[in-house]
Amino acid sequence: MALKTMETSLQLTLGPLLFHWPAAHKRDFYARIADEAPIDVVYLGEVVCSKRAPLFDAHYPAVVERLVRGGKQVVFSSLAEVVLRRERQMTASLSEISEFDVEANDVSALTCLSGRPHRIGQYLNVYNEETLRHLAERGAHHFALPAELPREGVAALSAAAQDLDVGLEIQVFGKAPLALSARCYHARAHGRTKDNCQFVCEEDADGMPLRTLDGKSWLSVNGVQTLSHTHLCLLGEIEELRNVGVTHLRLSPHSLDMLAVAQTFRDVMDGGLEPGAGQERLMAMDGVTALANGFWHGAAGHRFVAL
Repeated sequence: MALKTMETSLQLTLGPLLFHWPAAHKRDFYARIADEAPIDVVYLGEVVCSKRAPLFDAHYPAVVERLVRGGKQVVFSSLAEVVLRRERQMTASLSEISEFDVEANDVSALTCLSGRPHRIGQYLNVYNEETLRHLAERGAHHFALPAELPREGVAALSAAAQDLDVGLEIQVFGKAPLALSARCYHARAHGRTKDNCQFVCEEDADGMPLRTLDGKSWLSVNGVQTLSHTHLCLLGEIEELRNVGVTHLRLSPHSLDMLAVAQTFRDVMDGGLEPGAGQERLMAMDGVTALANGFWHGAAGHRFVAL
């Protein structure tokens, strides 16, 4: 299909932290984001595991205050998998957040957000225009699309989003979220159960590497979540994303230098850095082993298609 083009002003966002970091580490991370990162929107909240949430709840007021003072828009993200009573209660509590926007990552959150504007996260699998229209009619004004969508699918959804005057967000950096499970393979790998995991996922700041039987890096395990091993990177596709009408570019937080990552994307967005030079800058960072853009080009997601 022919791509519909439209010049838009892009915003740079920082998605919710998917990994389990010590509270002090998270506070310092968000303080630096607030004060130094060229980011417009910051998503907060536990998306992966409800057991982690109480360990940081008390710190949100200070983190939010710092981010707002730093000129960042704050959005709270819901859990992506709701099974237990405490998870239903966590999701229901979203209705009490009135000052900030909320991003729904599970359909159970939609009931709690009924009657108020809200966002749709990556985990609700908006794959077609009718789904987007249905959710927009019920109050959704912004959509973060799944990372696995190809260019043609994003173009079709972007055309619908423009007609409905809603925002459209694409992940452009970080390990791609692929699946969620009721089981915690992270705990199981260490001989523990999900109920007695002892927060072993904290030992892997960017997820636990998963290798094939012949030793090749394949995926990453983050509690109940499966992520890609490679870092999704759409630096070279920024102008194409802009031209098809995408409004927001999402960086997923990792333990590497996210300030440098954000500045690299901002430089390319503003035209001060060539995408190829930006990719070289990212590959030189500790923690980045391989870049991938295969999903966007309709290829295997772990591959990098040179432009």
